[in-house]
Amino acid sequence: MTPEDAFFMIHDGLPREGPGEAADVAWAVDAAGTPAGARICDAGCGPGGDLEALLTAVPEGHVTAVDLHPDFVEAVAARRLDRVDARQGDMAQLSGPYDLIWSAGALYFLDVTDGLVAWRDALAEGGAVAFSQLCYLVPNPPDEVRTFWQRYPAMTDVAGVAGQVEAAGYETLATRVLSDAAWEAYYRPLEEQIAALRPGASAELAAVLDEEAVEIDLWRRHRRSFGYLLSVVRPA
Repeated sequence: MTPEDAFFMIHDGLPREGPGEAADVAWAVDAAGTPAGARICDAGCGPGGDLEALLTAVPEGHVTAVDLHPDFVEAVAARRLDRVDARQGDMAQLSGPYDLIWSAGALYFLDVTDGLVAWRDALAEGGAVAFSQLCYLVPNPPDEVRTFWQRYPAMTDVAGVAGQVEAAGYETLATRVLSDAAWEAYYRPLEEQIAALRPGASAELAAVLDEEAVEIDLWRRHRRSFGYLLSVVRPA
């Protein structure tokens, strides 16, 4: 079993692939001034944890859910949600036009600056991007936190995210840090999955289970030093 296989086994059936809650979606749609009939792309949608919230936020709109992994796309399609189109594809190659591109914790796969540049042509006139990005929230995070997140060399702080947005030729309309409730919405189901998979786990699976458990514990002890920054941005 490869680490990637183990990761997808652990995450199979989870409602979300990262922190988030419906209030984040509502806030972002309002901050972007997205109309009720908007065309939205959920870029890197995962299993579709934000789809209902997006549909509620734009009651006359349509959501295109895009992910590279076919299992996620199949899971979204199987829900048969009205006003949702599930597509397998590379989110670096969105065509649009979209009034809002929503990306919960997935833009980092492209790099914030590179991804925003790639998405510019997929935006309708006046369109915006709302994305959440893991970053440091304090000037000097504990050594334990920095050591753990060395696995993500591009991780920066709030000012660094703002600089990446500016480098892409965008302006930041609004930002907010995701709440504890948003994290628990992701971590609690994940903890249940870890516990269910522990008995009889192979060495390879156990190693990935341990890594996931360490991440959860780290956030619970140092949650004020790092988190997800939700940014609403628009081409300048």
